[in-house]
Amino acid sequence: MEKTIVAISTASGNGGIGIIRLSGKQTFDIVNKIFVPKNKSKEIKGYTIKYGNIINPNNNEIIDEVLVSYFVAPKSYTTENMCEINSHGGTVVEKRILELCLQNGAELAEPGEFTKRAFLNGRIDLSQAEGIIDLINSKTEMEAKESINQLEGSLSKKIKEIEKKMLDITVNIEVTIDYPEYDAEEVTNEEALKSLKNIHIMLKNLENSFNKGKIIKDGIKTVIIGKPNAGKSSLLNTMLKEDRAIVSDIAGTTRDTIEEYLNIDGIPLKLIDTAGIRDTDNTIEKIGVEKSKKLVKDADLVIAIFDISTNFDDDDRKIMNLIKDKKAIILLNKVDILSENKENEEEIKELNKPIIKISAKEEIGLDLLYSEIKKMFELNEISSNNEILITNERHKNQIIKADKHILEGIETIEKHLPVDIISIYINQAMEELGEITGENVSENIINEIFARFCLGK
Repeated sequence: MEKTIVAISTASGNGGIGIIRLSGKQTFDIVNKIFVPKNKSKEIKGYTIKYGNIINPNNNEIIDEVLVSYFVAPKSYTTENMCEINSHGGTVVEKRILELCLQNGAELAEPGEFTKRAFLNGRIDLSQAEGIIDLINSKTEMEAKESINQLEGSLSKKIKEIEKKMLDITVNIEVTIDYPEYDAEEVTNEEALKSLKNIHIMLKNLENSFNKGKIIKDGIKTVIIGKPNAGKSSLLNTMLKEDRAIVSDIAGTTRDTIEEYLNIDGIPLKLIDTAGIRDTDNTIEKIGVEKSKKLVKDADLVIAIFDISTNFDDDDRKIMNLIKDKKAIILLNKVDILSENKENEEEIKELNKPIIKISAKEEIGLDLLYSEIKKMFELNEISSNNEILITNERHKNQIIKADKHILEGIETIEKHLPVDIISIYINQAMEELGEITGENVSENIINEIFARFCLGK
């Protein structure tokens, strides 16, 4: 990698500090052309900061007063020579410094190119690189914690542990093939079968952890449904503690979806307020109703809200039918108007779903709703458990592929097929796991992953 790259690493807009980052062989030469330190020393030491001015070398015009951080290879983020110019945070200043770097030999970095160099130079593996982008995009403290665990190499270590067990089986098989006179094939097969079954359990546990990991990363997709004026928008506003949705006595006010995030004990709840479900002749409202029904099918959780102050009608029963096979919580709203309606309650009990009486307007019963959500998705268990969680769908898919080959190896032993066939399946499984860490991965996948990064990272 001959070229020296540069990018603005801080978010666009005005701020206290802006950072322009450089990496590559020519980093220090480029910086020396545009930076005049106050102490005039030309000596460069790693992990040091110099104070001075960025100047235009063509006319010695001072562009900004800055601090420059120096990182000498290989002890840097990319393992290359690096500098970070800490300027005053302003779009004009940052761009002028960036242009000076480009004019003096640097090339503009691609999105994620600094982290890509860290990966290609062996400082981090691919799963750790993905942990960095997940950390940047974290929406909750728990998601950030899991991203840091991945960045620290927790998943990589587990993959290495599994690969070591696979290698041990392969070595034993090779010994049996190379030294047939010892007649140890039966013992080798028994040991291999036991080890493969153990590996299968380990891979399956990782795969299953994605159910929890997905909740931490993507949140619980929660759709609020009900008839017009059942209190959906009032519930959304109360949960968010702001007037996000229009609340009106006029039925059918909400005709499109409103999406917002709510944090419950570190888990993001992706709340979606939908159009009221009812039979209607209004073309626009019909589109909204159909969209609501589709969202229910894709939801992780459905909160179905019913007006307890009125008797159920056909529209209510259509909603009940929509949620009968879904993970759902039923809210009987407007208990401030009518505390109970035995006819409605008996009918709703047949769904065998959790039922909570609330008043969205008076904020009654929300604590019971949150407790039920935590219980339903085992959120307390997620927050207290230190197990390795798969949060990346790409990783999960590779684990499933690897496990498929392990199961084929188990089947080979159980069918008493030649022992060397087992090695083929084990090697295939290791190749699949190698795509997680980057030991065995195509350039297209690498480029696709790093394209998700922002400029300057």
